[in-house]
Amino acid sequence: MAKIFSMQPLVHLAHQKNDGATRKFGQLIQQQQAAQTKLHTLEQYRKDYQTRLQQAVRNGIDQTNLRNFQDFIHRLNEAVAQQQNTIEQMHHLIQAGRDELANTQRNMKSFDTLAQRHLENEKKLEGKIEQRQQDEHSGRHAALRARTAKDEI
Repeated sequence: MAKIFSMQPLVHLAHQKNDGATRKFGQLIQQQQAAQTKLHTLEQYRKDYQTRLQQAVRNGIDQTNLRNFQDFIHRLNEAVAQQQNTIEQMHHLIQAGRDELANTQRNMKSFDTLAQRHLENEKKLEGKIEQRQQDEHSGRHAALRARTAKDEI
């Protein structure tokens, strides 16, 4: 009969923490991809608007509309810069998430190794107990045969 591994709750907790870190890391990756998509959209919109401004300047544009174009492009530039900052922050968060995931995986593997060693030791112990019981049974059986043989003589 194998003893229960006393650290089993810690093994379970390590697995839960690893699962949580994996989910968190996946969410960070998704957020980064969404931020990259948003940046690409903003950059494309800015490029399109700059092209429209150049076309309007070639065709002749009044001062008010020129100022409106320039103001809007300036706001797009600010939005692009802000989105680039967001992506930079996401890189830091992803690295922290990657480090956390590596730590939780390392802890989980350590506890799994301890649990595996416990199982192996319990199997060895069971094997020794079983061998001892077989030896005792064989010894009793041999002694009984010897007594029976002696009584028959």
